[in-house]
Amino acid sequence: MPITVRPIETGEFFPWHAVYSGYGEFYEQPLHDEKAVLVWSWIIDDVNELECLVAVDEGGEVVGLAHFREFARPLAGSRGLYLDDLFVLPEKRHQGIATALIEGVADVGRARGASVVRWITAKDNEAARSLYKNVAEKTQWVTYDKAL
Repeated sequence: MPITVRPIETGEFFPWHAVYSGYGEFYEQPLHDEKAVLVWSWIIDDVNELECLVAVDEGGEVVGLAHFREFARPLAGSRGLYLDDLFVLPEKRHQGIATALIEGVADVGRARGASVVRWITAKDNEAARSLYKNVAEKTQWVTYDKAL
């Protein structure tokens, strides 16, 4: 199945929402309308750092997405891209779409002179981890969150 990875277009709220809702369900974080509209406003705002690539099949259906943003790497003296969300519709998996999305983000990073694409995943997300070990290097870092 031929897949095209490209930036999301302004008029694609509903196709994006259909895929992103699946991501929220996967992580048991329902995507309420208020949150969806807020995140969409970030994506389509050229001033906001959040960007979105989508994977589109030959029929024009959005079947996957990658949300990412730039970040500073002070010790490296460089910039990186942080991959916040990566999701492919369950019925479209195992066709190289997630890899294509990761490579799409990497291509953006290369074009901007970034030094790394970085992301995290849930420790128990074995399906994702089996892919990630083939496309990137697992780091030594442990992640912490401090709720505010």
